[in-house]
Amino acid sequence: MVLAAAAVGGGIYAAAMGGLITDPKTLNIGYQPEQPVPFSHAIHAGQLKMDCRYCHNTVFDSAHAAVPPTATCINCHSPANDQGITALASVRTESDKLKPIQKSWETGRSMAWKRVHNLPEFVYFNHAAHVNAGVSCKSCHGRVDQMDVVVQHEELSMAWCITCHRNPGPHLRPQEFVTKLDWEPPKDWDQEAFAKKARDPDGENINPQVHCAVCHR
Repeated sequence: MVLAAAAVGGGIYAAAMGGLITDPKTLNIGYQPEQPVPFSHAIHAGQLKMDCRYCHNTVFDSAHAAVPPTATCINCHSPANDQGITALASVRTESDKLKPIQKSWETGRSMAWKRVHNLPEFVYFNHAAHVNAGVSCKSCHGRVDQMDVVVQHEELSMAWCITCHRNPGPHLRPQEFVTKLDWEPPKDWDQEAFAKKARDPDGENINPQVHCAVCHR
């Protein structure tokens, strides 16, 4: 009787947890926090065609894609001194929207940017491994170059990740186009042939594993 009750209880718990981890609110698709500065990726990455790596400059070398320091912003939005002279570029430096950036620069206190894509602590994800394999930023983050305010585009669930690991071919592209979010393959492009070559053990050998220890270390 006790075992039966425990089994039923375990089943209810598993069902509840199953609902929890597949609920859209938990998976955070559409999550769009308000940032301390209204930074528009649509303007910077879209209209101005700034490469993702200008701000996220460690993405090809590190497990983590760097959140840009205030100094990166100041490269283009340098405030003027008392003589009206700026050390660097001075794009829209009088805008009230940039006041928090300028204060951060003056005080040395980092900007309190809010994380949009937030994986659980028990999940290991290596940005460098993915982009160096030819997986575009777009595959996980969507068309950020069209977003005024960044929104979580994919569910980032375990099932979603495993689906790609089992069949990465459709998500692979030439590495030089990984950060070019508006890249479209040429008319004579053969995605299947490209993916087959990329996964060749004697070539790039892009064959991601799906066992637990890959992501849960």
